[in-house]
Amino acid sequence: MSKDQKDNLFVLVKSLTKSEKRQFKLYVGRLDVNQDSKFLNLFNFLDKSKAYDEAAILNRDIVKKQQLANVKAHLYKQILISLKLNPSHQNIRSQIREQLDFASILYHKGLYKQSLKILDKAKEVAIQNEEKNLAYELVELEKIIESQYITRKISKRADELTTQAKELSALNLISSKLSNLSLQLYGIILKSGYIKNEVESNEIKTYFSDRFPEFDFKDLGFREKLWLYNAYLWYSFLLQDFKNCYRYALKWVNLYQEYEHMITVNPVFFLKGNNYLLEALFFIGNKQKFQDNLLKFQEVISEKTFPNDDNVQALTFLYLNLNSINLYFIDGSFQEGVKIIPKIESELDVFKDRLGDHHVMIFYYKFANMHFGHGNIKACIFYLDKIISNKSLLIREDLQCFARVLNLVAHYEAGLDHNIEALLKSTYKFLLKINDLYEVQKELIKFLRSLQDIYPQDLKQAFITLRDTLRKYEDHPFERRAFLYLDVISWLESKIQNVPIGEVIRQKYLEKNNLNS
Repeated sequence: MSKDQKDNLFVLVKSLTKSEKRQFKLYVGRLDVNQDSKFLNLFNFLDKSKAYDEAAILNRDIVKKQQLANVKAHLYKQILISLKLNPSHQNIRSQIREQLDFASILYHKGLYKQSLKILDKAKEVAIQNEEKNLAYELVELEKIIESQYITRKISKRADELTTQAKELSALNLISSKLSNLSLQLYGIILKSGYIKNEVESNEIKTYFSDRFPEFDFKDLGFREKLWLYNAYLWYSFLLQDFKNCYRYALKWVNLYQEYEHMITVNPVFFLKGNNYLLEALFFIGNKQKFQDNLLKFQEVISEKTFPNDDNVQALTFLYLNLNSINLYFIDGSFQEGVKIIPKIESELDVFKDRLGDHHVMIFYYKFANMHFGHGNIKACIFYLDKIISNKSLLIREDLQCFARVLNLVAHYEAGLDHNIEALLKSTYKFLLKINDLYEVQKELIKFLRSLQDIYPQDLKQAFITLRDTLRKYEDHPFERRAFLYLDVISWLESKIQNVPIGEVIRQKYLEKNNLNS
């Protein structure tokens, strides 16, 4: 049986570029004894294989079964060492760590003066590039060496190092608390999405205030501010406070303008900040600002100086394409939007392993919504089925819930009434199971269940009644979350007016922005 998605060694081998494979062979080939080694033969076999097949490895007599685990572990380690030596994987952090290793070697050889010189230079680089955890490690080694390398300046030097260690330790503590808070908030939104009721709202507010550290803002550097804005951003997202989401995402992006050199040092958070800025503008519905910021984002990431490792490539694909899709949702331009789906989907196959199920399912939900808006109901159901049938998706319960709700609406729209009752029951059961059955879902399910008893001539009035009922929840602090996933009111108005849903959304967008003229 193929285990290519589960075997870490196979996935690592398949992730290597041509130049990385060439370097690995040069690296292991530097010693003649490696030319016909078991781990190199295993590497060549895996490189040519389309799937991980343990039986095939053993049948080729590359390695005996009892040796396989050890040979795989050795090969994995050798590949990582080779990658570490590759210039493309060198960064500020690895360079500072290398200097720390060199200083440590010199210290153990008793060459204190040389060691201190290296540490002093490395510490300066670490502080300039906001690597304060590493800077703290460097200071701690300096303190150890200074305690043995006695000079006339030791008293003054001891005071300097002690003060520096205290300052770095305090900033590292603030950064750690803010990053912990941010990560926990992100985990909550991944698990269950936006807050659903007053109890959850109070819990999040208490959780946030209890864990928020005390500090003086003027003491904060780039890294501490980054985690501060990150924590506030997730807090605002959970509360569906999209204006504050925009505010803190903008602070995040502007922080990179203030510390421009940090774009190349820490490109991942640059990408994330721009993504959250665009996401906030999407929820606010400001298409002009969205387009302007998306264009700026594209310009920066297309520059030759912008980092381009595997992780950055995957995140660039993710954020650029999700926001390219969102652009068409703002004003209901579904006819144009569906045209970009085939290209994105073909590229998605390349990045699937690096993005994970969570992000792939978000793409599928976007595709489904886009096709629903354009009237391609069968295509909509096709993508929704990919989400609903994914039994391994243990996160984003909100996404799974609304995929099922949209699936109900899509089946009705497609005239697939023969199994609508079974779908209603399974959806209702699922929503109850994860405690996500709220008034909007209740009203929609009740309406769909009653359709078989409504005469054709009364259908339009039934749509109007449901629309008027749901409108009460558009500004409700908790019920409104349903409309973030599915614009059911625009769908109802399209049925009432007998026009495409995209036309309804377009008209609302024009009215909201006073663009009718």
